[in-house]
Amino acid sequence: MEIAGEKIYPIGLGTWHMGDDPAKKTAELKALTAGLAQTTPDAKVAVDTAEMYGEGNAEKLVGAALRTIKRDSIYLISKVYPWHASKKQLPQSLDASLKRLNTDYLDLYLLHWPGDIPLEETVVAMESAKQAGKIRNWGVSNFDVTELKALAKIPAGKNCVANEVLYNLGSRGIEFDLLPYMKENKLPLIAYSPVAQGDSLGNQFLADEVLQSLAQKHQCTIFQLLLAWAIRHDNTLAIPQSSNQQHVLANFAAAKISLTEAEWELIATHYPAPTKKQPLAVL
Repeated sequence: MEIAGEKIYPIGLGTWHMGDDPAKKTAELKALTAGLAQTTPDAKVAVDTAEMYGEGNAEKLVGAALRTIKRDSIYLISKVYPWHASKKQLPQSLDASLKRLNTDYLDLYLLHWPGDIPLEETVVAMESAKQAGKIRNWGVSNFDVTELKALAKIPAGKNCVANEVLYNLGSRGIEFDLLPYMKENKLPLIAYSPVAQGDSLGNQFLADEVLQSLAQKHQCTIFQLLLAWAIRHDNTLAIPQSSNQQHVLANFAAAKISLTEAEWELIATHYPAPTKKQPLAVL
């Protein structure tokens, strides 16, 4: 997939909930390092973090992992709190994130969700950070069609290069109008919680006989199947989070799973696409 002309591997590294527990730090660092090592010149590995995650601890963890690899060989994404997205505060938050991440620039900086600070002001702050060389590009997260249309009316709003939202087999609401709008406007999707947080959101994917049968046929796990499903559309980056090195490598392998059209349709009969507008789901 591509974001602003940068070729990126369609499965990346999410870091939500990482950095919270000191006892897990070694395992988390191993998992991130193993994932970053999968990067290639033709498809950079993306790692997605935020100042919110562990109140900066996830960024520190990513910063430690970045010491094991050439910085420009990976695609680094972080996010700013909505209440920090002002002309005055955003540069300070960005500098703090860069320090924790042990880098001098981000490939992509996202507004974490819509807030009370006027979008116009946030866009100006993002553009200033871009001109200063501290971010290559900027985007948004948890924006529905209404917010994206409002953004498009702002001068320089068209410079938004991605929208990160919840998307998995059990949460298909964006397919009704948000995903079509994004495709029409060539706005890539970053899908968070693509395996529904390890099937912990009540979907019971692991008990589904259709998914079990398809996973067996393709010699993969149900989680790998869910990832393959999430990236079946062009220009989608799925960012599952795992603190287990083997799970991370299995996640990356999911990009190579290829299902037939009939198999995709079989899955859709059990988990149908939306037939009406739904409120944007947020975790």
